Amino acid sequence: MNELTLAVNRLLGTATRQPAGVLPGGEGFAATQDGDGMEMRFAAGTLTAYKWLTCDALLEGDELAVFSISLYEAGTDNFAEMHFGFLNHCQARVRVPLHFVHQNRWMYDREGAYLKPCAGGKRVSLEKVDRITFTLFRHGNKEVRWAMTPLLATVNEPSLLTDPLLPKGPLLDELGQSTLHQWPARTRDAAECTARLQRQLAEAPHQRWPSTFARWGGFAKGPRHKATGAFRTHQDDAGRWWLVDPEGYLFWSAGIDCMSPRGEANVTQLDKALTWLPPRESDYAAAFNTAKHVTKPHFSYFVANYIRAFGKDDWFKNWATISVSQMRAFGFNTLANWGDWRVAKAAGFPYVRPLNEHFATTPKVFRDFPDVFHANFATDCATYAQQLEETRDDPAFIGYFLMNEPTWGFAQETPALGMIYNNERSETRTALAAWLRERYGTAATLSEKWGVACTFEDVATGHWTRHLGPQAYEDLTAFSTVMVDKLYRTMTEACRKVDPQHMNLGARYYTVPPEWCLTGMSCFDVFSLNAYSERIPGEQYKRIASALKRPVLAGEWHFGALDAGLPASGIGHVPTQADRGRAYRIYLEDAAANPACIGVHYFQMYDQSALGRFDGENYQIGFIDVCNRPYEDSATAARAAHEAMYAVRLGVQRPFSDAPEYLPKLFI
Repeated sequence: MNELTLAVNRLLGTATRQPAGVLPGGEGFAATQDGDGMEMRFAAGTLTAYKWLTCDALLEGDELAVFSISLYEAGTDNFAEMHFGFLNHCQARVRVPLHFVHQNRWMYDREGAYLKPCAGGKRVSLEKVDRITFTLFRHGNKEVRWAMTPLLATVNEPSLLTDPLLPKGPLLDELGQSTLHQWPARTRDAAECTARLQRQLAEAPHQRWPSTFARWGGFAKGPRHKATGAFRTHQDDAGRWWLVDPEGYLFWSAGIDCMSPRGEANVTQLDKALTWLPPRESDYAAAFNTAKHVTKPHFSYFVANYIRAFGKDDWFKNWATISVSQMRAFGFNTLANWGDWRVAKAAGFPYVRPLNEHFATTPKVFRDFPDVFHANFATDCATYAQQLEETRDDPAFIGYFLMNEPTWGFAQETPALGMIYNNERSETRTALAAWLRERYGTAATLSEKWGVACTFEDVATGHWTRHLGPQAYEDLTAFSTVMVDKLYRTMTEACRKVDPQHMNLGARYYTVPPEWCLTGMSCFDVFSLNAYSERIPGEQYKRIASALKRPVLAGEWHFGALDAGLPASGIGHVPTQADRGRAYRIYLEDAAANPACIGVHYFQMYDQSALGRFDGENYQIGFIDVCNRPYEDSATAARAAHEAMYAVRLGVQRPFSDAPEYLPKLFI
């Protein structure tokens, strides 16, 4: 049997059946609470005969809703889950490969209206799975209504959906704005957009930083230290960490991520969802596939709007002029990660840059964790470090990030544990076996401690399926520290050989890392993590800085609202645009008052596309929308926060305290 229909045994929570609507073969549902949905039961082991789960779905409304398919082992609460979002009013096809239960991959490909599928939960065995739930995982404050066809388990890969049903017609207008939303600041037409851009270009030369900023954005009215011609770290007598700019002024980094002409919409399989898409071979060619990592069809309406205003030959230089002027007007003193650092370099504007993490000849052992004991790893790191040649002598260059949010960090398992279950042979497994031999001496002692009969050879090679006891988990956690230290120390040493004077800003971990991971991260100059919360986790920042003797940088954070034409708030949610400004001031000024923190970098300069970027994120998080209209509440609040930040840092001014209401976060 090539496919099996998984019948619904019961509805969960407050979920109810509704009319199917327009989705062929579908059944309608409504839900009001996360966890609402349906359950399907079957004999344990049934899914071992299949390779995929699939169904079609159609989400109503105008807000993002995120769903989860969870596979449970019989008699336990152990489950693996795949969560994903849908575009509103666009047919989506769910395609879940059942091998996701091994947890060796975090994010899967976005396909049309099926957005950012990500694996979570625990590693489970299909031989033990006896039930599946399809549930609402995250939503806004409205009832969620959707239709879906029966969930199928299939042997063959389901076909891609290339002609989705669009019951309300195209989802974007010719400027890239949502057609499903109405809001007061919506740009009326192309003429209004073009007039705005031309006005911004004329105003660009008049935009200035706050008067308290020195040439490189440091504090011109504060104490001055030795000028070294490069940015560096410094801890003052009061215990406050700082950066020091090339001229010796104290510097606190207020940065903006993604200041780059992108904003691309992933239009793959969604041609009919667009009001307008020009031929690729046209004056708008530069608006296609604007990000280097993108291979599927993408189109940037943001870039297209610039081309319409300035022409195919002048749009980029005018974007560079306008964008740098806007960073100055908003008071940012750092072009942060994923910005066009070459534009900042040419303008003498302080910047950081990400290094492209690509180890061409080193295999992976778990998710994106490389085989760090492989003979090729050091060579690959040396090649990787050559990227720094271009910026090694630039005084505007603050430092570099080694990577961003490694996906092994999202796993519930440590890298060594994930490796032993997913990687049959590697040099790092061999190193693990040698490490255990040194610790335990004999296979008998290893077997006794691990609670399972095994040899060092079993640890080094082969497909591991045996259950592990507490001591094995403790050992694999300890060896994961060894792996992390080897990873970052090798990368750092290679980078310092190429560029010894600029700072290593760390790996941008997605949250505060667990202790086993933090211990392996002692070689950075600055510890970076992404901190999506109402404020930075201040006490944890102090703990990290104390443990590592390094300052801490927040690489990402943001706040969005649902009153400006996009379906999701992002990983920070407030009611209105005015509240976004207040939330910005609360976060930044609270961070400026924390002695361990040397900067916060907001994600991001521009809104994401309402159709979703490469992976499907479609958040209202920018300082500027797709038509280059600044959100004035955010811009004004940022300027005020940046004008105050040095006084707040030195303790002569209290941080802003008028906090907005914070709402449940709506993101994929």
